[in-house]
Amino acid sequence: MIVRISGEGQYRLKDSEKDRLNELENAVVAIVEGGREDGFAEAYEALLDYVRTQGEQLGDDDLSGSDVIIPPPDISFAEAGKDFTGEGLIPD
Repeated sequence: MIVRISGEGQYRLKDSEKDRLNELENAVVAIVEGGREDGFAEAYEALLDYVRTQGEQLGDDDLSGSDVIIPPPDISFAEAGKDFTGEGLIPD
């Protein structure tokens, strides 16, 4: 699975990582849908850190298509409301 962090790069994650990635993303969705800005930064950073640590960063010359595109690290809580709702970025 190829995951792009907007403005940062692409990472290749093993398919076995999808469930944990989905759990972390669902935690962000729950916070955003609950309107609880408190805790958003930590949950979003956990999602980003997981991709960065569990994924293999692809080179700029790798033109693989992204399966998932995660908004940039500096996304605001208000902006996150557009992306992290319902099923979120990673379909179950």
